[in-house]
Amino acid sequence: MTFLKKLFLILISNPDKTFLEAEDLYAHLSDEELVEQIVASNDPLLFEKLYDRYAKMVYNKCYGFAKSDDEAQDLTQDVFLQLFIKLRTFKGKSKFSTWLYSFTYNFCVNYINRNKQRKIQDQSVQVEETEYKLTEDVPDESLYEMKADRLKKALEMISVEDKSLLLLKYQDGASIKDLVNLMDLGESAVKMRLKRAKERLLEIYNTQE
Repeated sequence: MTFLKKLFLILISNPDKTFLEAEDLYAHLSDEELVEQIVASNDPLLFEKLYDRYAKMVYNKCYGFAKSDDEAQDLTQDVFLQLFIKLRTFKGKSKFSTWLYSFTYNFCVNYINRNKQRKIQDQSVQVEETEYKLTEDVPDESLYEMKADRLKKALEMISVEDKSLLLLKYQDGASIKDLVNLMDLGESAVKMRLKRAKERLLEIYNTQE
């Protein structure tokens, strides 16, 4: 079942609009402007433009959690269905692409944990900035110098929460400020989580043959 067919099962579409009209009127808009228009109109045809822009990215993220292509496609559709409902929660504090990346990962993490019938444990810690500065960080260069095949294996062996955080930072280029807004944590707590995630990844990477 295509995305629009699934969406039409739960939404009332406007029969007077066409994809061509949506293309002509909204193709020039930025992601943030397009989201604003979608939230204002609640138009599933307009939402399809956002789907076209990000379906591949969302699928790629879902595939990292799925056991098959079919499961990844189902997860992708479910992410977008939830996104249509939750889109108004985007407040523009970070780039939409970064917010969507986080939204997708949170959805997939919850999906994995529901299947395993376990709760996500909050490993956040409230630390003072001085405490963070006293601990030695793992240099970013250590991550960039890793071999791709070993790095991929190591990423699969750390927690999905750590994997999500590292990919947000180093694959999607999210800033500390972006992560603070996305995770709703203080800057020190985000830095400490990032530091510990890098330590875990590096430890696993170095133990591989």
